[in-house]
Amino acid sequence: MTVPLDDKTRSVITACIPALEAHGLAITTEMYQRLLTRPEIRDLFNMSHQKDGEQPKALALAVLAYARNISTPGNLAGTVERIAEKHVGLNILPEHYPYVADALLGAIAHVLGDAATPEIMDAWGKAYWFLADILIGREAQIYKAHTDAPGGWTGWRAFSVHRRVKESETVTSFELIPANGQPVMRHQPGQYLSFRLDVPGHGTQRRNYSISSAPGNEAYRISVRRIPGGTVSDWLHDSVKPGTVLQVSAPAGDFTLTEPVPPSVVLLSAGIGLTPMISLLSTLISGKTQTAVRYIHGTRSAETEAFGEAISSLAAKGTIHGDIFYSRQTPPENTPTAGLTRHSGRITPEWLKGQIDKNAAYYICGPDSFMRDMVTTLRTAGLPATQIRYEFFGPADDETLVA
Repeated sequence: MTVPLDDKTRSVITACIPALEAHGLAITTEMYQRLLTRPEIRDLFNMSHQKDGEQPKALALAVLAYARNISTPGNLAGTVERIAEKHVGLNILPEHYPYVADALLGAIAHVLGDAATPEIMDAWGKAYWFLADILIGREAQIYKAHTDAPGGWTGWRAFSVHRRVKESETVTSFELIPANGQPVMRHQPGQYLSFRLDVPGHGTQRRNYSISSAPGNEAYRISVRRIPGGTVSDWLHDSVKPGTVLQVSAPAGDFTLTEPVPPSVVLLSAGIGLTPMISLLSTLISGKTQTAVRYIHGTRSAETEAFGEAISSLAAKGTIHGDIFYSRQTPPENTPTAGLTRHSGRITPEWLKGQIDKNAAYYICGPDSFMRDMVTTLRTAGLPATQIRYEFFGPADDETLVA
C-alpha cells in the first residue's frame, strides 16, 4: 500500500514550483541525457521524441503539474491512468523505475546546484517513489487483466501482416494476425497497439499506433500516415508487406467509450487523428447503442482523406451526420452526399462554437494545437470535463491539455 506523503515533503515540493517553472525543461533534458546512456532503457523510448524535444518538454509539464497538485493528487488521476497504460504498452516493469529515479534526482542536483539542498533532494526522492509506487501498482493490475483476458498476453507477441490497403495518398492500413494462429484479445474501441520494430539501419524502434478496426478476436488493423523522412513510417510504407512479422504488445489506452454510452457523441478529429475514431465509430453504429453520432474531420484534400468512402456511405444511409473540412482545396464538387457537409478551410473554434451540443460527449484527436483549440472552445462553452475526452499521438507537451 502506498504511504501518503507527509506535510513537510508536500510543503518542500510546493516551494519548488517557481524553480520548476524556470528550470523544469533543463532538468528533464538533463535527466534524459543521463537515462538514455543505458541501452536497456534507451530501447524503451521512441527516440524521435527526443530529437524534436517533445519528450523532455512533456515530462517537464508533467513534473510541474505533479508539484502543483502534490496536496491533491486525485486531480491527476486521468494523467496517471494515461501514463500507466502507455507504460504497459511499452512493457515497462518495476525494475526500470530505479534507473529513472537516479537520473531524475541526479538532474535536479545538477541543474539546481547549491540550491538543491539535502532537504529538497530528500523531498523529491519521496515524491518520486510515492508516484512510482502508484504507477507500479496500477500497471500490475493492467498486466494481470491482459493475462487473464481471452486471447490476452503480456510482453511482445509475434503478428504477421495479413494484408495492406492504401486508404489515401498518405495513409496505408495494415491488418495484423497472430503468427501462432491463436485468438487475440478484443480491444476497446479507441485503444492503440505498441510495437517493437527492428528497422534496418536504425536498430530497435518503439511506436504506438491506434487500432482502426472494430473489436474482434482474430485480427487488428492499424492505419499509418507516411511522415516525410519518418524512420518508421517510411519503412512501414515501403518495406512491410504481407507476411512481415512484427512484435506487438496487447491493446492499451484509456481513450475509450464511457459507460453507459451517452445518447449523443461527437467524433472530432484532424489528420491521422481519425484512426481511433474509425474504431469508436464501428461500435457506436453497431446497433448495440442508441447513439446519435456526428463525425467531424479535417484533412488537407480529397486525396489525403482516409476512409472517405466509408464515411460518405454511412452519412448517405443516415447512420451518422458528418462534416469534412479540406484545408488545402475547395470541396470536391462531384461528390454531394446526403448527411455530409463539405467545407473549405480548417475546423476553427469560431465554427465549433456554433455547433456545440451541450448534451454530447466529445472525443477529440489530432495535432496538439488542434486539440488545444477544440478543448479550450468546449471548456469555455461550459462543457464539463466528463464530456470532453482526447487522445495524444505522442508526449503530452501542451500545458493546456496536460492540465
